[in-house]
Amino acid sequence: MRYAICFTPPMADPLSATAASWLGRNVYSGEPAELPSVAGLSAADVAYHTAVPRRFGFHAVMMSPFRLHPDMTEPKLLKALMHFAGAQTPFEIDRLEVARIGRCFGLMPQVPSTAMHLLAANVVQEFDAFRAPLSEDEIERSDPDRLTAPQFSNLHRWGDPHVMDEYRFHMMLTGPLAPDAMRRVEAPLRDLFESCLSKPLSIGSLALFVEETGAPMRVHSQHPLGKISTNTRAERAKRSAADPSLAPQGAVRPLPLIVAALMAQR
Repeated sequence: MRYAICFTPPMADPLSATAASWLGRNVYSGEPAELPSVAGLSAADVAYHTAVPRRFGFHAVMMSPFRLHPDMTEPKLLKALMHFAGAQTPFEIDRLEVARIGRCFGLMPQVPSTAMHLLAANVVQEFDAFRAPLSEDEIERSDPDRLTAPQFSNLHRWGDPHVMDEYRFHMMLTGPLAPDAMRRVEAPLRDLFESCLSKPLSIGSLALFVEETGAPMRVHSQHPLGKISTNTRAERAKRSAADPSLAPQGAVRPLPLIVAALMAQR
């Protein structure tokens, strides 16, 4: 069994539904999803180009898959993740876009997010004690000869070359593509995800993913950022500010309190 700490949108989010359809698998249930009708691409084309990310599911990794340290247990990991998430502040990434990532396509912020970069670094530092040391085979699979000096250092210190200053938030949508496939896939992919990318992406939770031997990765549990009671009050204040009829009878809602609640969500 391996674990990973990632971000993925809530199950009911339109982005989750669109990504599940495109990849052909729901990362929450693990069940197959019906492939979308995409102009210029057959269902077989989509299935072939998405084979790699389908196995790993729709997510942005923060702490890549790891085996538990012998001194740690899953309940300890869950408890630590719950407390860690509760101490974080939710935030937004202004806008995602379909972007080329090497020979692949994925979703990336139009402007790098400092808040996400810091959150990812904190996750790696906080949960490093839960990670078993890499085996020689795992190190070799990382192809260390192709790594830069900072990436090589990260691999041996943190178990992943692409953390800290090397971290880039991304959510993969395809595996490696040949040049002609990249040209054919790009426009349909942008059209498919366009409606989901018109609003900022809310980073309001962390997801613990699990990977059982030989099985695709899936969401094990999702952990809200911030204290749940605070989030609930702020969300209620948002709704009341937008529609005064939702406020309790006789309630007086001073403007400064509404503004404070709204600012707490920024």
